[in-house]
Amino acid sequence: MRWVGTSVLIVDDHAGFRAWARVLLEQAGYTVLGEAADAASAVRAARRLRPQVVLLDVQLPDTDGFEVARQLSAERWSPGVVLTSTRDAGDYAGRLGRSRVLGFLPKEDLTVEALGRLVSARDGDDPGTSAELEGK
Repeated sequence: MRWVGTSVLIVDDHAGFRAWARVLLEQAGYTVLGEAADAASAVRAARRLRPQVVLLDVQLPDTDGFEVARQLSAERWSPGVVLTSTRDAGDYAGRLGRSRVLGFLPKEDLTVEALGRLVSARDGDDPGTSAELEGK
């Protein structure tokens, strides 16, 4: 459980998902630094809080998560980004391959273990299965 204490920013336009993800992650030992409901707020919060990981919805009201990930990857401290969506990874296949993200997790598959494998891969540990990277 190397991810214990890892700092996270949760970005999603649905408050219910943010609340659920916060409880899930905090119970597992992640430190949730904050939440954001849109891309502009996400970028501001990430720059201010400097989380190690950003759990980022692909579909946001003002721009998509790929653009947010691009902006964050340009930062010197560049957090690891895990994209999430109610849609399947196949809907984003070309863009996922070109983006600088740790991986993609469908919202229904978000678990502490799945996120932990992606975080561990960022830290140079054995990522285990790559199913999360491919969105199954």
